[in-house]
Amino acid sequence: MKKLKQTLQQERAQHALKRIQDAAEKYEDNEDRKKFVSYAESTPASILINGLGQAMATLLAQAKGDQNDPHWAIYDALKDWLCRDNPIAPYKGCRDLITAITEGDRDSYLYAQAEALAYLEWYKKFAVAFMKTD
Repeated sequence: MKKLKQTLQQERAQHALKRIQDAAEKYEDNEDRKKFVSYAESTPASILINGLGQAMATLLAQAKGDQNDPHWAIYDALKDWLCRDNPIAPYKGCRDLITAITEGDRDSYLYAQAEALAYLEWYKKFAVAFMKTD
């Protein structure tokens, strides 16, 4: 079956939905889900206030190397999106987002920041829709 061409918005939504579904399976406890959703909701503001590099460094610092931490999950989803093997990805093929940010040029950084914010709109909405508890 031939794969139909998707818009960039659809690709963002599809990737974000998959990552949220993975997180929903991983974080089954209500308290973990609340934390995850809270961090997902606050990450765009952190990027706007501090910039992409500082926001990503903060997520890594808060995760403290624990790949099961919700901060890590958000960082990893953004890394996966911004560094994917796609010609329009800001850091195409890079293995580590923080390294790509610190070694890349200004135009790539600005593009990555804008793309991260666009991606997080979907990510945040899906987190609220599928993981927020009362």
